[in-house]
Formats: sequence, structure tokens, C-alpha cells
Amino acid sequence: MWKPTDVSNLPSPFVHEIRVTWGDCDPARIAYTGRLPVFALDAINAWWEAHLDGDGWFQLELDRNVGTPFVNLAMDFRSPVTPRHRLMCHVWPQRLGEKSITFRVDGYQDEVLCFEGTFICVFTVADVFKSQPAPPDIRAVVTPLIRP
Repeated sequence: MWKPTDVSNLPSPFVHEIRVTWGDCDPARIAYTGRLPVFALDAINAWWEAHLDGDGWFQLELDRNVGTPFVNLAMDFRSPVTPRHRLMCHVWPQRLGEKSITFRVDGYQDEVLCFEGTFICVFTVADVFKSQPAPPDIRAVVTPLIRP
């Protein structure tokens, strides 16, 4: 028998607010499909910045020599995204493997789920583009924040 997951004792997702503009939209007056992964990636970068003392992907790559290229993106679209309301992207790490991290991003407008997605990155030594285990300092930050 299926039971809902009890998330009461889990850390809350990080929330990143995005202002969707007229320029993000197509003639149907909804956000271009291709903009939705961009919004999600922007939210993941904001998650890194919030949890690594301001360091996002740019600083990970250039200052820490840690690359995190994507190996999989999967999104389900539930409701159109428009400029009418702020897009609230809820972000959290879902899984931390030996050499990979999976993020979950759920996008809401006016408390309506618009999209949900999973985004899997692998850790690399950036300057040689060689796979590496998750660095210990990053593992220490991510581990307590994992939620299903």
C-alpha cells in the first residue's frame, strides 16, 4: 500500500524567485518551453550560491577547479508559466552519489505547480575534465540537505 512520504522532519527546500518577463514568452503568451530549463538551472545555481558562501557554478569551476556538467535533465510540465506571477523555484538535492548529485526543482506560480524536474550532474576536475568523487567539503554541505 502506498503511503505519502513524511517530510515534516526534512529540511525545507531552498526557494529561488524568478521574474518571468514578456520577453520570456511566445505568441501564446506563455513562457517558451526552452526557458523553463533555464529558470531551473538559474535556481540550482542560486542554491549553490546560498550554500557555498556565495560560490555558484562560476566559482566552483574557476576558483575551486570543480566542474559539475549535466548528464541528465528531465522535466514534466504541469501548468503554463506566465509573467502574471513570480516563479518560485523550490530546489533541493535529492541524491548524492559517489561522483554525482541529483537536484530536484519544482516551479510554482501563485501556489500552482508549473513544472517539476530532476537534474543530474557529475563532479569533475574542471581543468582536465576528469571525473572525481564529490569533494569532501561539498559532501559535508549537501548531505544534511538531501530529501526525497
